[in-house]
Amino acid sequence: MEFVFVGGNLALDLLGTLKWRRSTPEEFLCTPADAARWAVEAGVVTVPPRLTTADLDALTALRESVYRLISAGLSGEPARDGDLAAVNAAATGPRIATVLTGTGTARTGTGAAIAAEVAAAAIALLGDVHAGRETRLRECERPACTRVFLDRSRGQTRAWCGMAECGNRIKAAEYRARKAAVRGS
Repeated sequence: MEFVFVGGNLALDLLGTLKWRRSTPEEFLCTPADAARWAVEAGVVTVPPRLTTADLDALTALRESVYRLISAGLSGEPARDGDLAAVNAAATGPRIATVLTGTGTARTGTGAAIAAEVAAAAIALLGDVHAGRETRLRECERPACTRVFLDRSRGQTRAWCGMAECGNRIKAAEYRARKAAVRGS
């Protein structure tokens, strides 16, 4: 499986590791090795960490807390205290260590440090959402997709998490519908 980084924020990219939440969920973080690979590909660390099942469980629990907080913020519902506490607790964890090497730098960290980076990214993002301030946070408009992203487009009109999967499918379906309507007339 290949990770996709279309969220525009580390915490949103972690949310993307569980697809199709409303139908048949597809989990991308099935093993500690998957979580370690995600952390490297996401740029959190450059050295693959040795994660445990407990690290994986903590990271996926954090992911779900962040998702519920974002969903609540987007729908105008109050945040759940347990989710706020989980994100805040994770944010107080150890930090990623950046060290100088003979060839540049390396970023290393534990599962708790990876979770702390994700939690810090979530806090930076969710502060505006839960304060009711204008945000560019959007959920993909493809009905089956549950990815959330930051809309950084000039006109703030981005509708899909990404063109490679959702955008192309929606556009192709619209094209087929137009062609069928022309043939049917």
